[in-house]
Amino acid sequence: MIDSNQLRKGTTYIESGELYKVIDYSHNKTARGGATIRVTIRNLRSGSTTQKTYNSGAKIEDVKVEGRTVQYLYEDGDFLTFMDMQTYEQPQLRKDVFGDEFQYLKENMEIKLNSYEGEIIDYELPSTMVYEVVEVENAVVGDRANNPQKGITLESGLVIQAPMFINVGDTVKINLERCEYVTRVNS
Repeated sequence: MIDSNQLRKGTTYIESGELYKVIDYSHNKTARGGATIRVTIRNLRSGSTTQKTYNSGAKIEDVKVEGRTVQYLYEDGDFLTFMDMQTYEQPQLRKDVFGDEFQYLKENMEIKLNSYEGEIIDYELPSTMVYEVVEVENAVVGDRANNPQKGITLESGLVIQAPMFINVGDTVKINLERCEYVTRVNS
């Protein structure tokens, strides 16, 4: 059991038989009243998100999840196939578990799958990843003082904004947490 004041982004806990992961939190203290902790949580089984408020000092049952490194192999309809790097097992996850983050996946990419009591409940992507640029938007070089950007399409299908000097065939590093361009990588 943990105190509600210890809830932070990424904390996994169980309440009413459901597994939740904290996506965002805020601690609110009023002048005379007690503090409240407002969290945005995602149900790890259904994928739904909601907001919840706890009084300061409330006890919450935290959960220890086991993580294992897997390599993304391929997409097969509604399922994604991975390979455990130690046991060579090939677990599958529904594609909709990843939502929009599915576009971050590329073949042979290593991610972490988290499980609770043998059930895969969540995943962790690396904070940055390197991709090849396969398409760039035609852009007219205009006012250089305002840091002009253009749309680029990566090998995974993800479209982001990048500086004007990025061309097809370039390799770029992307921050997956903020979905933004970081730098061009020399290949």
